[in-house]
Amino acid sequence: MRRKTRQYIKEYAWSNIFAMIRNNRKAPKLCTYGFKDKFVVITGATSGIGYITARKYASRGATLLFINRNKEKSEKLCSEIEHEFGVKCDYRIADLSCMTDIFRVAEQLRAFDFPIDVIIHNAGVYLTKRELTPEGLEKVFVVHYLSSFIINYLLMEKLKAQEKARIIMVGSEGHRFAAWGIRLDDLNWEKRRYSGLKSYGSAKTAQLLSMILFADKLKDSGVTMNTMHPGAVKTKTGQENGFFYRWFKRNLFDKTLKSPEISAEALYYLGVSKELDGVTGQFFNLTTHEVPAPPALDREVACELWDETLKMTGLKDVNTIV
Repeated sequence: MRRKTRQYIKEYAWSNIFAMIRNNRKAPKLCTYGFKDKFVVITGATSGIGYITARKYASRGATLLFINRNKEKSEKLCSEIEHEFGVKCDYRIADLSCMTDIFRVAEQLRAFDFPIDVIIHNAGVYLTKRELTPEGLEKVFVVHYLSSFIINYLLMEKLKAQEKARIIMVGSEGHRFAAWGIRLDDLNWEKRRYSGLKSYGSAKTAQLLSMILFADKLKDSGVTMNTMHPGAVKTKTGQENGFFYRWFKRNLFDKTLKSPEISAEALYYLGVSKELDGVTGQFFNLTTHEVPAPPALDREVACELWDETLKMTGLKDVNTIV
């Protein structure tokens, strides 16, 4: 760990930090192309970024599938979109903090006999206190990292057979909270004092590290994978936390944030724009390419994390190419 810390200190560049600050002020590029009859999967679509993004893709003619926790909200959303935009819309119910649900919905997607054109991993959670999933895993790590990893992994061969698809993970500049990298010996936060910012940063760093190897494995297949920071926008993330956090977020923090419309525009651009054809394994601040923090670029750690993830999930026993 000390060796990595020293390595990362040497790799940090002020130019990248200044670029991030500049990029945070930029508006997203816009895409004017339609997306009629293309099939788009969005996780966490009943509110915030996912909701506005769903409406954006629907307004351009896309067929939509949502992966949400709440059946009533999902039915309401599908009814709204079908009525307003005249496109087909469906949903699958899954709690992306539950491994059983993640595997089930991944298998359902893999069984589709038609192409998936765009997958947007948007579901997220922010916790100020450590919570465990039914399998005893740290919840933030599962929702932000393991859920997208499992779905991406199980869909690899299907997407490669299609010869074209785009995977977009909603990441975060918050990966920089894991300034000295992730702790492979303590992914479940059992040896350290839990921190909401650090656990979130670690999960987002893990997401970026997985992208390095997924991009390698999908190379020249026509399938691309990129990660996007959605901007400083107002969402309902964090509602699971205590009264003080919710009060602070509602009365102070949220007042400084922008509309999730900018995130939806960016996610549409990244999913549809021809300028992104063949672009893969990249991190975007909205639609501006950006260099992540050094711990998120560490290929050695990415390989170690990949192996550890296969052990945690049992995917090493799945008959797919690794």
